[in-house]
Amino acid sequence: MSTETIETTTAAEQLGAARAVALATGTPYAGGVTPAVAWTLFSAGDAVLVDVRTTEERKFVGYVPGTAHVAWATGTSQTRNPRFARELEAKVGKDATVLLLCRSGKRSALAAEVATKAGFTRVFNVLEGFEGEIDEARHRGNTDGWRLRGLPWVQD
Repeated sequence: MSTETIETTTAAEQLGAARAVALATGTPYAGGVTPAVAWTLFSAGDAVLVDVRTTEERKFVGYVPGTAHVAWATGTSQTRNPRFARELEAKVGKDATVLLLCRSGKRSALAAEVATKAGFTRVFNVLEGFEGEIDEARHRGNTDGWRLRGLPWVQD
């Protein structure tokens, strides 16, 4: 989806397109959206953006202001949070349009799948994540991701 398309389509159309791709590819949750689409939906109040990274990642790497936080996993061993779906429901409710954001889009995809199994019907993964994929030099933030796209973020 091009930037021009993002600006001329409604939130419902953007999410509908993501759902169509998800259905066509067998994705086990509502779909994936680009960081630009996520920002458009979040900043317009059409969706809740939930950061599923650890508290430490948010603090030391940065985060999107105004986002909710429900950790998918904790600690350096990335121990999965067994209360994730319950905590997500307590923060946003099952009826909300939810956009999940992690470092690269992998943990948030797993979190979206678990949320869907728990009864959420409008949960989407933010593709590319906050930092993006790791490059040949083993660095993040050089090929894709929320920060590389120049979208709003802050750091403590």
